[in-house]
Amino acid sequence: MSLPPSPAGPARWARDLAMGMRFAAGGGRAGRVRTALTAAGVALGVAVLLLGASVPGLLDSWHGREQARENPGLLHPPRPADDTLQYATADTTFHGNPVRGRLVRPDGAHPPVPPGIERLPGPGHMLVSPALKELLDSPEGALLRGRLDYTVSGTIGDAGLLGPGELTYVARPAALAPADGYRIDRFGEGDGPPPLPASAVLLVVMVCVALLTPVLVVIGTSVRFGDERRERRLAALRLVGADLPTTRRIAAGEALFGSLLGLVAGGALFLAGRQLAPAVTLWDINVFASDVTPGPLAVALIAVLVPAAAVVVTLFAQRGVTVEPLGVVRHRPPVRRRLWWRVALPAAGALLLVPLTAERPWRDTPWNTARLAAGSMLLLWGVVALLPWLVQAVVGRLHRGPVSWQLAVRRLQLSSAPATRAVGGITVAVAGAIAVHMLMTGMQAGYARAYAESGKEPRIGLSGEARDWPRTQQALTALRATPGVTAARGYVDALAGPPSTGSKGPADPAGGTVVVVGSCAELRALARLEACHDGAVFTAATGRGATVTAGATLDLKPPADADEPARTRVRPWTVPRGARTVPLLAPGHGSGHVVPDVLATPSALDIRALDEPTVEFTADFDRGTPDAVEHLRNTAARIDPALRELSAVDNPHDARLSGIRTGLFAGAVLTLLLIGSGLVVSTVEQLHERRRLLSVLDAYGTRRATLGRSVLWQTAVPVVLGLGLALACGLALGALLLTMTGHAVTVDLPVVAALTGAGGAVILLVTALSLPALWRLMRPDGLRTE
Repeated sequence: MSLPPSPAGPARWARDLAMGMRFAAGGGRAGRVRTALTAAGVALGVAVLLLGASVPGLLDSWHGREQARENPGLLHPPRPADDTLQYATADTTFHGNPVRGRLVRPDGAHPPVPPGIERLPGPGHMLVSPALKELLDSPEGALLRGRLDYTVSGTIGDAGLLGPGELTYVARPAALAPADGYRIDRFGEGDGPPPLPASAVLLVVMVCVALLTPVLVVIGTSVRFGDERRERRLAALRLVGADLPTTRRIAAGEALFGSLLGLVAGGALFLAGRQLAPAVTLWDINVFASDVTPGPLAVALIAVLVPAAAVVVTLFAQRGVTVEPLGVVRHRPPVRRRLWWRVALPAAGALLLVPLTAERPWRDTPWNTARLAAGSMLLLWGVVALLPWLVQAVVGRLHRGPVSWQLAVRRLQLSSAPATRAVGGITVAVAGAIAVHMLMTGMQAGYARAYAESGKEPRIGLSGEARDWPRTQQALTALRATPGVTAARGYVDALAGPPSTGSKGPADPAGGTVVVVGSCAELRALARLEACHDGAVFTAATGRGATVTAGATLDLKPPADADEPARTRVRPWTVPRGARTVPLLAPGHGSGHVVPDVLATPSALDIRALDEPTVEFTADFDRGTPDAVEHLRNTAARIDPALRELSAVDNPHDARLSGIRTGLFAGAVLTLLLIGSGLVVSTVEQLHERRRLLSVLDAYGTRRATLGRSVLWQTAVPVVLGLGLALACGLALGALLLTMTGHAVTVDLPVVAALTGAGGAVILLVTALSLPALWRLMRPDGLRTE
């Protein structure tokens, strides 16, 4: 039997690749296992690549829906008409989850309607998202039902939601004062996506690097599963007349078949996995499954590059072996692994990253981002490159020990390439996971310290539009009567200016004067008042320039800029001659949200004469009272749904970072298990190759336990060395990243221990799954020959 004459050019490639694909499809049970492992590794990589390619489109869809349903208002709002409405923000928080609220009041019969809503709700009614409706209908939403005192008359469609898990509502109160919002005549004027903070950009870049680098290694490793069995089959092809180039193309065809199966399986895994997208919320981003869609160009590139990479990797690997007839595979003389270029990779990465630590805080510029990504990848690839040299250097110096140890060491001395290839994936996955977990742990600890510092006193600040002092007093009474509230303070502040000169020039911001109106008890929270009565006025030395003196006149309606239309004039207000100068309390004491220039009691200055007066409340609460914060928010909603909350009660970063950490840890463990499966195949193939030697050892009385331990050491040595490199690289990279962000260097010891333990579990798993094959091969029948 001999192979038919080879065609020329592309036809020869096509024939040889097709033959290799047939061998991969019909290679018996062992061949199918190898093909399945190759497909599984490639499928995991393809699914991650498709997910990464979906992120730009996902964010565009998310921000597009946000922009389509908003209108932040204009400097010159439209006049009331049949197609306008009054619009106000009424956001709140419930048990740490943000609840987006919008209040509307149509001016006519044809008001604008946001996406996802057919018609606006009637007076006293609201439309809610499906997630909010489910929460309101559940026992957990009882307190929230008391806050949203409207009748649910329908749900908001997907076009009006950022994601299926979003908590949002659109309500129409019985009355909506003009001061509570602004007038609009259309939706779709929302602001563009806000820029991510530098720390978030750094985290995103590192997550991408930590995910994609192991993916590339896994794909490269997966297409080489079963190399030794494949080379024996290629030797048989040499016997029937195939030349070396033909055998290499056939080997590439086998890898191509597994990669194509992995490509299809990866696409299916991606389509199935994206159905879980609605259940995932990261950084307050929750999307629909249809949003997770990669672009056509990205899909085409992945579909072409992944199989092409499988062919290239296999052809490159075949250059290191010489396949001869009669079932002989002779490797070329071992070449001494050179160290200089392996050290150059992490050194170049360090040279890119270390200078970034001097730039505090780290700035998000294109150049810095490129250096961060390139430096991190070079460090991780340097670990993969260093591992083969380290394994060869270490095992070359290991000699003494029990029989099981010597058998394992000798095997690694003869050929450590299959083990180091697989362990390289473990190394880079663990190193990247440790670095990112350190970064997130440091950031999380920094946020926790900041929130703990700002939240030492259990306190919530509330801010909104002021109407008159009697309503402010009623609000203070309601706050003080709230369960769990221990104290409540409040005042009204506004910005005044010098009397208008009639010129068209813009107002001088530096000349603005902060006026605070409140009762004597409330003003004592801002300044030290020896004597006070209703009708008194005080001035304060603020250190911001000239102090307002008694007898000065203030313009209570200062123009914002030169283009502002003429306002309804009010008589300039004169600071009474008897106003005394008082010292202010230390900043941050009491309810000191502002630094006032003038302090007045309600009888001395009518709030309604001020320009856009703002009421500021501060409420202290008892942490021991169950749901004290939620009761306080309910009271604030009854006072004015548009009140804005200013507090450090909830730390949203904990849930965000914990979710990412959990996902990365799960991904790293999955990668370890997949690569461990490849190690099982490699170890079993090596046992089959040594079946005659194993039969000889069995005939001489070598115990099975001795050979079992040799398999354990053979797996353990590369894995332990790889984990050592991963720990060193991951800790160094994590320390560099934390230094860039200005956070204290914190080691995520539970994750480091868990990943190290997972690496040890891989060793035990490989050994346990290899023992049945070892027992089958340790038989005298293995000495029979023809």
